[in-house]
Amino acid sequence: MCGRFVSDISPQQLVELFGLQEVPQLEPRYNLAPSQLAPVVRNQGDHNRLDMLKWGLVPEWAKEPSIGNQMINARAESVAEKPAFRHALKYRRCVVPVSGFYEWQLDGEHRKQPWLIRQADHAPLCLAGLWETWKAKDGTLLETFTILTTLANQQLAKIHERMPVILHPDHLNLWLSHNMHDPELLEPLYQPFPATSLAACKVSDLVNSPHNDSPACCEPL
Repeated sequence: MCGRFVSDISPQQLVELFGLQEVPQLEPRYNLAPSQLAPVVRNQGDHNRLDMLKWGLVPEWAKEPSIGNQMINARAESVAEKPAFRHALKYRRCVVPVSGFYEWQLDGEHRKQPWLIRQADHAPLCLAGLWETWKAKDGTLLETFTILTTLANQQLAKIHERMPVILHPDHLNLWLSHNMHDPELLEPLYQPFPATSLAACKVSDLVNSPHNDSPACCEPL
């Protein structure tokens, strides 16, 4: 799964990756958690743009927004069939750019050891996401997103059985395409990201609490 991530990518890197016309001022985040706002890239037909969406997808048919707490991830193997995700998979795909993500490994009977996973060269990771708009009874609109997950690669399987779907830069245009609505054409993108391209290190238990959000969360033990 993917339950926390780091978001401290420079505006220049975001512009180069996605061809953005502008990048809003973003505060670096070192322990971004579900239910919080995160930067998400979407295609608007003729250009990409970056917006802040709440993590935890709320389908448009949901009665209450609290369902988003159970929708922080979507399994790639079943995303095309799940009522909560299948419409978004066809029409509302997005990319969640991150510097790295955290995963927890069972260490002994009760304790879980947190790990930080990044690209080996510390380049940004582009996580495959879906977004939706939910309308409250008072007319207020809430935009939310989820992150797709797949089976872990050989390296990360030692830490956790699943990992986020990480898109290669060459596949960003296909994933974000405003005119591509065939889920079957997306299935090749769900393969685990190559183990040789990622690096994992143990980090402090500070990351266990979403109240801790400082560079110390990312420091290797």
